[in-house]
Amino acid sequence: MTDLPSLLVTGSAGGLGRELVPRLRAAGHRVRCLDLQHPEGAGAEAVTGSVTDPQVVEAALAGVDAVVHLGGISREAAWADVLDTNVHGTWVLLDACARLGVGKVVFASSNHAVGLTPRPADGSALPADAEPRPDSYYGWSKTAGESLCRLFAERAGLDVVSVRIGSCFERPGDVRGLATWMSYDDCRRLVSAAVDPAVTGWHSVWGISRNTRRWWSLAEGEAIGYHPQDDSERFAEQVLADADPDEVVDLVGGSFTANALGRPN
Repeated sequence: MTDLPSLLVTGSAGGLGRELVPRLRAAGHRVRCLDLQHPEGAGAEAVTGSVTDPQVVEAALAGVDAVVHLGGISREAAWADVLDTNVHGTWVLLDACARLGVGKVVFASSNHAVGLTPRPADGSALPADAEPRPDSYYGWSKTAGESLCRLFAERAGLDVVSVRIGSCFERPGDVRGLATWMSYDDCRRLVSAAVDPAVTGWHSVWGISRNTRRWWSLAEGEAIGYHPQDDSERFAEQVLADADPDEVVDLVGGSFTANALGRPN
């Protein structure tokens, strides 16, 4: 049996990282964690430091096959902070991957990279390579990260899957989430598909489950072997009962599209 790729997960102590790392390990991946701090039980392969520090990143990359880059600020924040952590930190990681021969990257992008995009009027599914229309400094930082990833794919030969994550939580929290939700188990399935050695070049995919109410495309994910199994519909009755009648549901970015730039949500 062929060993699964070994992984570095940046941002491993964040909300998604804490759920994803044990699932990746249970699926058979060897996982090293990188974050500013680590929860108890993170395991021996835990590197402490920032993705903006080249020496820390180089040490963390030693001996791994692929990187899952979750590290960064995951909400709206001040310009300087977003620029340093999300953009410069992504460059530090990609540059180190190219120099050290770590050839596969899964980049945690966001739906907020295209947050001002409306629901297609013709009822079609929004493709995963829809043009950037960021709804915030945070969303812009993800468009910048996507662009950097594509540059390193096409000029340095990295294999990159950029995942425009919808809403990855235990359950959808609102009406919009019934369309945008990705379960933790499906997130693991997506990462395992993305780091498969057969997946080469540059890809942009939506990070969502097989939701009945989705209006974002699954085709691009299925093309790399991502076949989600969960559906937010099992939560629909309760979510709809608690629904906010003023919720923004027809723009990709939801409530981010109503907030002022630089103000946390």
